[in-house]
Amino acid sequence: MPHSDSSTIAGRLAALRAAMRQQGIDAFMVPSADPHLSEYLPQHWQGREWLSGFTGSVGTFIITAGFAGVWTDGRYWTQAETELAGSTVQLMKIASGASVQYVDWLAEHMQPGQTVAVDGAVLGLAVARLLEQALSAKNVALRTDRDLLDQIWQDRPSLPAAEVYELLPPYATRPRADKLAALRAAISQLGARRHVISTLDDIAWLFNLRGADVNYNPVFLAHALIDPVRATLFVADGKVPPALQAVLKEQGVDLAPYRGFGAALAALPADGAVLLDPRRVTYGTRQALPAGVKVVESVNPTTLAKSRKDEAEAAHVRATMEQDGAALCEFFCWLEQALADPQRAPLTEVAINTHITAARARRPHFVSPSFGTIAGFRSNGAIMHYRASEASHAVIEGDGLLLIDSGGQYLGGTTDITRVVPVGTITAEHKRDFTLVLKGMIALSATRFPKGTRSPMLDAIARAPIWAAGIDFGHGTGHGVGFFLNVHEGPQSISPSAMPEPHTAMEAGMITSIEPGIYRPGRWGIRIENLVLNQPVEGSASGGEFGEFLRFETLTLCPIDTRCLDLALLREDERAWLNDYHATVRQRLAPHLAGDALAWLHTRTEAV
Repeated sequence: MPHSDSSTIAGRLAALRAAMRQQGIDAFMVPSADPHLSEYLPQHWQGREWLSGFTGSVGTFIITAGFAGVWTDGRYWTQAETELAGSTVQLMKIASGASVQYVDWLAEHMQPGQTVAVDGAVLGLAVARLLEQALSAKNVALRTDRDLLDQIWQDRPSLPAAEVYELLPPYATRPRADKLAALRAAISQLGARRHVISTLDDIAWLFNLRGADVNYNPVFLAHALIDPVRATLFVADGKVPPALQAVLKEQGVDLAPYRGFGAALAALPADGAVLLDPRRVTYGTRQALPAGVKVVESVNPTTLAKSRKDEAEAAHVRATMEQDGAALCEFFCWLEQALADPQRAPLTEVAINTHITAARARRPHFVSPSFGTIAGFRSNGAIMHYRASEASHAVIEGDGLLLIDSGGQYLGGTTDITRVVPVGTITAEHKRDFTLVLKGMIALSATRFPKGTRSPMLDAIARAPIWAAGIDFGHGTGHGVGFFLNVHEGPQSISPSAMPEPHTAMEAGMITSIEPGIYRPGRWGIRIENLVLNQPVEGSASGGEFGEFLRFETLTLCPIDTRCLDLALLREDERAWLNDYHATVRQRLAPHLAGDALAWLHTRTEAV
């Protein structure tokens, strides 16, 4: 259809509103989602960004004839205010990324007889149910059969075409046949015959396959259907090389066209229940199933299975952490030399990403960053998901704190680490905040807890030393991390906004981040982050009176900058923890380093 100038946000909104009028739609909702409910989206589904101008990874955009607003949480408010300035798009602040306040807004602002539309192919089933309930109570219709963006987004990017490849031993520690057999047993135990999976990390893990369709996550676009005998992967033609196709077919895995998924679901016989996870499939997927098929709803069995790393995977991750830590030592050594050299051109935040990625790329089995590097100097460090760009960045000079949050994808594991370093002279207030954050990190890192503890319940342990000073931070304390998979992985989440439901229980083998922080808008931000592995406490599994307990093994290996500490605020046990950690870091990284970087490691791991 003809439309307004698509080079501007105003032009795109005008075109959308024209399409809405033509279709009799009063409000159109654009979630940050794709048919797999991914965190990082292929460009084809970045419609919310294209239409609103807001580039944060979490947000829901709603457009009516007279209103346009993006709902997002505190991690993105500063960014959204900047990006939406001068447009007609309003920032709608919500408490957390899990909030569905936009559902309440629609229920309040829509009139009886009006119609709300959203593309059901990218609308999560759980949110769709809330939306249906809220709108039907107001006699407002919900339409999910239209992707209006397709009508107005004329140069919409096509689907990614990167090749799928096999994750081979030693990094694939369990054959796909074993994983499929275990999954089929779980499906049967839940009273189902077939299972639908749409989440890309579950599919990649189950089939020991990887790809490059999504930035930072080594996954590929696919849906999967598992039945008692065979499994079908719905993936675009040409993505799976013929030799790999043959291997899969021999092992009971058939390929079918990616766009044929809905039709295949619609054609399922009614002779047995279908298992699906309402948090991990879209409304469109659920609607595609025949009316007569019984549906069993439960967490994907693969979600729990892949979160529990086996001993071989844990060994690969430890080896990967040594390589990643060594790369970071080389980077931080370079950074200190660069900052101390008066002859060198001033450093920028953009240069941090370039150099830290280059340091990792020199290490064996490195594949890519695991997310976009966050390098924030002074006030930019207070923007939790800040991204420096060529168009907008700070020069690192003068006095202040530099926060660097980065990570790598390696064949042997996924890393995610945040460190803060001093630039020039820092203040007593800087040091106080830094020490409080470290106290929070140590408090949780040293905790022991009963196996099966719901992960959100651990959040307050890291916050307690920070709360004691009358301070808080606006993000979760920890997220699960995949094995050469997504840097954000469920089902565990150490966060006050996560519900402590049974599936969030902490189990041995899970890898989780611990990353408390303090953010002072316009001044500075501090976050210290390590990854930890759930380990059984020795002796507690042998039928003790209070059952089995777990502890955290710290996996991340990189010095924590003691120049930022107010030592008077640390207790003796906290000093001991830090000194023990630094002794371990020195012992394990030294064999991978030489020259200046090795000398830097020794300096930065001296006991306090």
